[in-house]
Amino acid sequence: MSEQWWSKLNQFSFGDTPQMANELAFLVINGVKTGTSWHQSEGQQTQVGQKHVVLDGEGSPVAIIETVELRLLRYDEVDEAFAYDSGEDDRTLSSWRAGYRNYYERQGKYAPDMLLYCERFKLIEIIKSVEP
Repeated sequence: MSEQWWSKLNQFSFGDTPQMANELAFLVINGVKTGTSWHQSEGQQTQVGQKHVVLDGEGSPVAIIETVELRLLRYDEVDEAFAYDSGEDDRTLSSWRAGYRNYYERQGKYAPDMLLYCERFKLIEIIKSVEP
């Protein structure tokens, strides 16, 4: 089997559980999730124009995305538009804040003024489908 063009790209899964990785990968390949964020302490993991392979909960490649925007914002500076693009829950800012607060509390990193890398991306290619 020949090597895929994307095999040397950075590979990652969304979330912190296999189930969450599947749910969020499903949203990506269906065009619902076009944004994500991570705590500043994890470092800048991308830049505009960089492509990444999204993995499902089992570590299998499901999609290729490309970063189109990256900003460093405080948690309380995230707006409705970014919450909507994150594609989770009902896509409102209040549900985004609740979900991300819960996520970062599980990691012991939550603070109302914590800095987050906020990335918007576009779907480049679907490698395989995934069920939530």
